[in-house]
Amino acid sequence: MTTYAALLRGINVSGHKRIPMADLRALLTELGHADVRTHLQSGNAVFSSASDDEEALAAELERAIARRFGFDVPCLVRDGAYLAAVAAACPFPAAELEGKQLHVTYYDRPVDAARFAGIDPAAHLPEAFALGDRALYLYAPDGLGRSKLTEALSRTSVTKGIVATSRNWNTVATLVGMTAPGTPAHDGAPA
Repeated sequence: MTTYAALLRGINVSGHKRIPMADLRALLTELGHADVRTHLQSGNAVFSSASDDEEALAAELERAIARRFGFDVPCLVRDGAYLAAVAAACPFPAAELEGKQLHVTYYDRPVDAARFAGIDPAAHLPEAFALGDRALYLYAPDGLGRSKLTEALSRTSVTKGIVATSRNWNTVATLVGMTAPGTPAHDGAPA
C-alpha cells in the first residue's frame, strides 16, 4: 500500500464548489481507499491505495466528484515520497519563514522555464519563484493577497494547458507528515 495526498483545486472558496470534508472522506472510502484523512477545508485528503498509478487515481476521484457533487474539480494525486522530495528541495529558507510567505504550486506535468520567460524576476523583488519537479516554489513575503508575482504566474499564457493547485508551506509540511511512512492514521478527522 502507498500513501497518497489528493490535492483538489478550487473547492470551498467563497462558497463555490462546496465539498464537505466528511463527504470527501466517505467518497474516498467508497472508492476502496484505506486510512482516509483530510486536512483543512481546502481540498487536502490523504489515503492509502494498492495502486501505483497517480494519474488513474486522480481521474477516478475527478469522475466520482463530478457524479456525486455535479461539478468538475481538477485533482492531483501525489505519493508521500514525492511530497517529501519537493519539500526537501525547496530553494528558500522554509524554516526561517512564516507559512503564509512560502507556497508550492503543484502541476500535473513537468513545466519548463520557457513557460515563464515573459516574467521578469527583478520586477517583482523581493518576491521570487523557482521551479522544481512538477512544482513551483513561490516566496511572497507579504502573502498571496498582496503578491504581484502571483498575478503574473497566474496569467493564461503561463497556465494554459496545465492543472495547477497551490498550498502554503504550513499545508505542504502537514501533508508531508501525514503521508510519511509509519504515520498513524489520524489527524483529528474521522475516516
